[in-house]
Amino acid sequence: MRKFLYATVASATLMLTAPAAMADPVNVSDFKLAPRIAERVASGEPLNIFVSYHDVSNEFSPFVRSGVERADKMEGVNARFIGPVGADADAQISEIETLSSQMDGLAISSVSSDALAPLINRIIAAGIPVITYNTDNGESDRLVFAGQDLIQSGREAGKLMADVLDGKGRVIITTLDAAAQWSLDRESGAREALAEHPGIEVVRTLNTGTDPQEIYAAIENAMLADSKITGILSLECCSTPPAGEWVDRNGRVGDIKVVGFDLLDQTVELVSKGVVQATIDQAPERQGYEAVNLLVSFLGGKTIDDLDTGVGIYTPDNIAEVMK
Repeated sequence: MRKFLYATVASATLMLTAPAAMADPVNVSDFKLAPRIAERVASGEPLNIFVSYHDVSNEFSPFVRSGVERADKMEGVNARFIGPVGADADAQISEIETLSSQMDGLAISSVSSDALAPLINRIIAAGIPVITYNTDNGESDRLVFAGQDLIQSGREAGKLMADVLDGKGRVIITTLDAAAQWSLDRESGAREALAEHPGIEVVRTLNTGTDPQEIYAAIENAMLADSKITGILSLECCSTPPAGEWVDRNGRVGDIKVVGFDLLDQTVELVSKGVVQATIDQAPERQGYEAVNLLVSFLGGKTIDDLDTGVGIYTPDNIAEVMK
């Protein structure tokens, strides 16, 4: 049985769960560092830590970047935030390969688990420690993972959707990238939770793409095509506001329930107005910071382990804490 811990952060219900694919604790003594990195560590030179995010153009990215920038202020650390513009696996691979000779450590959120796993393994084989954050890559030899248990957060989103629908209704699931592993994990958790309610039908998964106007248009077309939809469950940051915006513009507040993810300014406002019924925070700033901190700790000789950033649930009842 998996263990669950509950805490309160800014009045949010925060559930911490052990990540689905637990790594064993690791220590640098069990890792063969590249000689150049071992020399830098021994001499006390600043460590060059690179943090690669799977799409630096999306609206979630600045939150992660801010955590990396906070870590960059640590003594003896040069932290650099990198990543492709758009969810482009080839671009992410190319950038990492180009910069790998400068890396003392790499934290990566993969565009594609399948595409990036071989690269992660090559980087590790070259003696450069690699951890994953935000989105895990359990198929690779990564050392540990820092972030939210994506399957569990999907379950929590599904439970919230079922609650606000009183256990009955027709739901569409929206996602920026239905083929991405993070999306597949969240969707599997959400569908699992919704399947416990025979009165709820998941009509379809809507792949919206990443352009804001296209996201809104995709949601609008889906809603116009099926007037009996009563719930929209977004799996990420960026289709949550368009879903709420469509409901608000069309005078359907209360009739159509929206549950989503993250604390973009527009999402917070929509939750405060009761347009969006709930949103789940995954602590992106902390993820960016801890991605660097774990690698620095590892190179400094400390044993590191998976770090779960939890599931923070915000509703109209507690969203004011975020607005402060």
